[in-house]
Amino acid sequence: MTKELEIEFKNMLTKEEYRRLLEDFAAFHNGPVTQHNHYFDTADFQLKDQRSALRIRNKSGRFECTLKTPAPVGHYEITDKLTEEQARRMLDLKTFEAAEVADALKTLDIAIAELTTIGTLTTHRVEFDYLGGLLVIDHSEYNGQEDFELEFEVTDAETGLERFLSFLQKQEIPERSAQKKIARFMDSASARSID
Repeated sequence: MTKELEIEFKNMLTKEEYRRLLEDFAAFHNGPVTQHNHYFDTADFQLKDQRSALRIRNKSGRFECTLKTPAPVGHYEITDKLTEEQARRMLDLKTFEAAEVADALKTLDIAIAELTTIGTLTTHRVEFDYLGGLLVIDHSEYNGQEDFELEFEVTDAETGLERFLSFLQKQEIPERSAQKKIARFMDSASARSID
């Protein structure tokens, strides 16, 4: 289990900006790595209501379960590593084998028995160290939609924000607000369940 504070800045990109960044920074990466994020919530979206998110991520055959909860700056992540078999049983809602995440869910008054799978968000991700942080260029697909996003993960919020805004300016990318991926995904899932 790991628990860490994540501080990140985000900006939505156009498809053209996304492609340009991939090309301009080709020397820094080997192309996108695809990861699948399988999200859970209760039928009445209790986690979403608490600005929290629960997922199982499959990235290059490695599996982990992560619970994200709000922090004063950024958010906390509690993560348990899983085997492929554990992940499969959890996705089938047969068991819940992420012990530290389960304990954290109890503190949020979320009953594991009420969890259901919401859907999958697939991200094609390029990431590399840059400007004292981690620069992330994402193309995400979910619920028949796609979007493009730039993230900058840092350890110091003030310095990180200055560097991120300067980077956007140098790249001639307008500032565009960006919800977290899980929020965009959950909004699309909620809208789909209303239809």
